[in-house]
Amino acid sequence: MLACGGGGWVDHGYLVGRTAVSFGTPRLASIDEVDPDALVVTVTAIGAPGAAAWEMQPRDYVRALQLLAAELDQPVVATMTAQNGSSTTCNGWLQSAVLGTLVLDAAGDGRAHPTGKMGSIGLTSLSGYVAVQSVAGGNRAQGRYLEAVVRGPVSLCANVLRTASDQSGGFIASARNPVSARYVRDHAALGAISLALELGEAMIAAEQAGPDAVIDAIVGRLGGRILARGPVRDKAMRYENAFDIGSLSVGDVELGFVNEYLTAESGGERIATFPDVLTTLSLSNGRPAAIKDLVDGAEVAVLHADKSQIPVGDGVRDPSVYPEVEAMLGKPLAAQALA
Repeated sequence: MLACGGGGWVDHGYLVGRTAVSFGTPRLASIDEVDPDALVVTVTAIGAPGAAAWEMQPRDYVRALQLLAAELDQPVVATMTAQNGSSTTCNGWLQSAVLGTLVLDAAGDGRAHPTGKMGSIGLTSLSGYVAVQSVAGGNRAQGRYLEAVVRGPVSLCANVLRTASDQSGGFIASARNPVSARYVRDHAALGAISLALELGEAMIAAEQAGPDAVIDAIVGRLGGRILARGPVRDKAMRYENAFDIGSLSVGDVELGFVNEYLTAESGGERIATFPDVLTTLSLSNGRPAAIKDLVDGAEVAVLHADKSQIPVGDGVRDPSVYPEVEAMLGKPLAAQALA
């Protein structure tokens, strides 16, 4: 639900989660359970959900963290995901089961977003901060598996990793941006994993009553509203530098997306803007319908919930992260997003 049309793939999330709990016991911890000076690393995946040639195996997530840890002078105590999403909410589970790190009840952002900069909890504009970022993964059959570690400003490192993702086949596992738990406490989207769990439990509890009940449960938990119902039409999507970019319409609402839904407009007027929650829900089962899977004629509901209803991190409060996404989308975001 919090993938907002992107955020990975449900099947891949199940693969990572089931592998983790089969191997060991991932451990979820609140920020108050971690020493303020303990080292925390963000773990995630980078790329475009619609890419055709990507390959990330569960071990790639572990390998990316090992590559990063080898560059640091103190142990990694905990990880957090860059965002909630179809598979990204499970980020850190496997590393916890294999390496013993904690999974923090926190995220770079409570909903999914298109760029690493948006999930970097304010580090993009933090003077003097030197990022360390790593990636591992790629399409083995095509000889595109790669590993890389980069060090430098967050914005430049993020660009390098995006290129690595594209070269690997369209998606790659990553570990990045070591900080203290104290910094996470002050700048991350705390409670993001608890929100995802609560939302999922509400959806499961409503399933036996049918798709409308599932949609009502989501609307109720997020304090949201349904903007439109009906068939998808005029879907247009292009793949560019490991991003899915485009738009689609439902009723009189047009949704713009870069990997995830970012804008909703009706009659030429903006009615919702990232980091508000925006997503499409299947009218056949009430569950989220990902952008990559939608075709013209698919029957969906468009859900909107105000950003005040979810935890958000400082990465999406940083004006510097918006221009590149605005250029891809062809629409303004920052003025509404930061209001």
